[in-house]
Amino acid sequence: MTIASMTGFARAEGSQDGVGWAWEIKSVNGKSLDLRLRVPNGYDHLEPALRASLAGRLRRGSVAATLSLQRAAGAGPTIRINHAALDQIMDLIGELEGRTGAAAPRLDGILALRGVLETSEEAEETAEQRERRSTAILASWELALAQLAEMRAAEGARLALVLREQIAEIAALVAKASASAATQPAALRARLRGLVQTLLDASPALPEERLAQEAALLVARADVREELDRLKAHLGAAEDLMREGVAVGRRFDFLCQEFNREANTLCSKSADVELTRTGLALKAAIEQLREQVQNIE
Repeated sequence: MTIASMTGFARAEGSQDGVGWAWEIKSVNGKSLDLRLRVPNGYDHLEPALRASLAGRLRRGSVAATLSLQRAAGAGPTIRINHAALDQIMDLIGELEGRTGAAAPRLDGILALRGVLETSEEAEETAEQRERRSTAILASWELALAQLAEMRAAEGARLALVLREQIAEIAALVAKASASAATQPAALRARLRGLVQTLLDASPALPEERLAQEAALLVARADVREELDRLKAHLGAAEDLMREGVAVGRRFDFLCQEFNREANTLCSKSADVELTRTGLALKAAIEQLREQVQNIE
């Protein structure tokens, strides 16, 4: 299984019974799976099926989807008679003829009266046609989702290469820190000698037992072996996530926080300049890794 990115774009088109449509789907980074949907009036009933289909394909990301419809060229407006209005007018005409004896109006005059004829941009269609079109629009949605998932997977493959390079850099820095830590006892002994001499020269001088306690505490605080061991364990966890691939973004982000915590402690305990430099470089590499991890599904 491969890592997938959360960014992508897809477009799918279709047409039926003189009506064309197009789906456009865009996805960007998000903490969870969120869909912002825009569909024309009369197609709101599709939303549950659209959301269910999206959840079946994607795990995370902020997704914006738009459905646009357009009537095919040559399909003009529909003109229909408002029979209720026409019946009222004809009743009034019959009543006026009986009272005034005037001649009946011509047909073109009646049709010219306001409300008798109605114009609609949408052609009359049966329930079967609407259902068939809804099914076709859902099929186009599935096609667009497949394209989006394919694009996110392709972007994820490129992202995985970058992640592996950054993990390898972190591993190299941890190895370098381990080598520097091996020289830390010498630096620590020199530091202790200076501190002990300062304390011995103090007036009044501290008891030897107190000096031994302070020295032991200083040594314990400067021991970075535990932080290095945890960093190596985190590197193993990162490799496991890379192999797992699917929906590892949140766990990878948490792992980066753990990486950073150990790197901070390593720097704070360092008694050696070279180890401090390596720790700072390690923090920078971890931050770069976390920036890329933000894009993982």
